[in-house]
Amino acid sequence: MELRQLRTFEAVVRHRTVTDAAVALGLAPSSVSQQIRALEDALGVPLFARGPKGMALTPAGTRLQGWARTLLEQAEQAARDVRDEPRRLRLGALETIAGSHVPRVLARLAERRPGVAVEVGTDRARDGLFADVLAGRLDAALLLDSGDGVGGLGFPVPAGPLAFCDLDPVPLALVAAPGHPLAGRPALTPADLRGERLLANVPACSFWMAADRVLGPGLERVRAGGVPVMRSWAEHGLGIALLPEFAVADALASGALARLALPLPDLSLRLVWREGDDADPGVRALLYAAARP
Repeated sequence: MELRQLRTFEAVVRHRTVTDAAVALGLAPSSVSQQIRALEDALGVPLFARGPKGMALTPAGTRLQGWARTLLEQAEQAARDVRDEPRRLRLGALETIAGSHVPRVLARLAERRPGVAVEVGTDRARDGLFADVLAGRLDAALLLDSGDGVGGLGFPVPAGPLAFCDLDPVPLALVAAPGHPLAGRPALTPADLRGERLLANVPACSFWMAADRVLGPGLERVRAGGVPVMRSWAEHGLGIALLPEFAVADALASGALARLALPLPDLSLRLVWREGDDADPGVRALLYAAARP
């Protein structure tokens, strides 16, 4: 087995087609196919079942998946040690919080662990972050959640072992156009919102799930799009929106939006990593350096 073959194997596992794996690796599809065949020949077993829906792992391929990540990580660690390079922290984050919260976490890391290199990648979906954490492509990931365990907000969690710590509260705001009939009314309850149109993105969105928990599923949901679109539609009186306060603070201050007086629990900025990875003292120090003082 060669390391380049294992990297190619991982890319095909992740992207499910030779063509997409080739694009990600910057190789020709024929080169990817050749490396997979060479790896299968070296091991004497088929690693993928080829089908119309892409490349699916065989039982042997599934067994190799964990070994491939372990071997590649050990090779990376050996190279860093030989070059006397500091440990890098590979951090993933949801795009929603990449601009608002990741800089704060990076500032804490820089203050408490100066000189540590941090690589940050963003993803629109939690599934991609979870897959990268469990596969060892990321040391940890930042996402929005609530409750006493990963997935408390209501999203599905993969079977792999995950550990977490909460870094910061993420306050929510229920907002509407300034002329909305509920604007200015004190002490609202979810019952007061009956008949309202709730601007939403998709069911997998953190704020859709938060609305289910706080407002209940009974409100009519209007598919608007991401946070900027929901905010804009709310400003134009097309419905009410449950959004992170950091995304609407300037509009509330300027009067472009009005806050509806419904008590709301905070979400949590949650750092998630593969259970057991924090046994490495260097990784553990980096992970907890990101936490609040």
